[in-house]
Amino acid sequence: MDQAASLTPETTATPWPRLGLRPLALVAMLAVLLGAFVLSLAVGSVQIPLDQVLTILVGGEPTRATWTRIVYDFRLPKALTAMLAGGALAMSGLQMQTLFRNPLADPFVLGVNSGASLGVALVVLSVGAANTTLLAVAGLLGNLSLVVAACIGATTVMLIVLALAQRVQSSVTLLILGLMIGYLTSALVSLLLYFSIAERIHAYIAWTFGSFGGVTWSQLRVMAPTIILAMLLALMLTKTLNALLLGEAYARSMGLDVRRARLGIVISSAVLAGTVTAFCGPIAFLGIAIPHLCRALLRTADHRILLPACALVGATAALLADLAAQAPGSSAVLPLNAITALLGAPVVVWIILRRGFSHV
Repeated sequence: MDQAASLTPETTATPWPRLGLRPLALVAMLAVLLGAFVLSLAVGSVQIPLDQVLTILVGGEPTRATWTRIVYDFRLPKALTAMLAGGALAMSGLQMQTLFRNPLADPFVLGVNSGASLGVALVVLSVGAANTTLLAVAGLLGNLSLVVAACIGATTVMLIVLALAQRVQSSVTLLILGLMIGYLTSALVSLLLYFSIAERIHAYIAWTFGSFGGVTWSQLRVMAPTIILAMLLALMLTKTLNALLLGEAYARSMGLDVRRARLGIVISSAVLAGTVTAFCGPIAFLGIAIPHLCRALLRTADHRILLPACALVGATAALLADLAAQAPGSSAVLPLNAITALLGAPVVVWIILRRGFSHV
């Protein structure tokens, strides 16, 4: 069976099927997202009535003045971060699955996630001869130290992948090279963990749990424009992604410059995944599960619908995962990656059993 067909829940003679009522489904997804957004502002260790949340959002005075500070200083930036991260990872995952024609590809197959992890590990885990750490030096950057380190690591790997994308002809070869880069950086992280002290290991592991709550308003001013620009690039590549659904040979027959198209997709996906990892840590499963969920819900392979759908559903899933991680009603905060795995793994298993990917 053709791998491209395995990515689609329906068989079409063209990668541009009629849209039908699917735009209305996008409107419904947007309504659900707005509901989850308001709910995320209301639920937490301190419960705030929904009507008071709406009052705060429109600039009114709530019953308790402290609620305004809770919403604006803590919950609103976290909710916006979750929406951006979830949408970015879902769109990045969709692009990777289409480019590599692999239903189990995710945003981190190019090694960008591992590069960001290596950057953070070098800052947190490296110990010098005088028992001083790079973290003390990076402390001059305040809470941006880990973000800067992750950005440098992710950007370095992305530049390597982009250079390779210009040289190799096959997307499968690029996939294998990306995986090898990921293994190499993971091996370096393992060595750093082995020789590091317990306190630094704990700090690094805490970062790997992932979190939307550590992003401040000042960091959002960098994170949001970067993700939005990469999303716009992905939307500009809609026709390219549709053409690649039926394989690179078919795309070339339509006059598509496959190498340039692959470069654009890699840039968009790497920036989306790398930015999220830099600011929020490695967030698992959203990038692989959400594209499949959108295909199943909308029964289409058309990226004109799937890309915005992934952005909306991914943002909603991230908000719901963050709500579950907060353990509403208590002060406990569960590891975000544990929640996304609990939500995402059943979706992937369901897709595998429903579509029969075992023969791909």
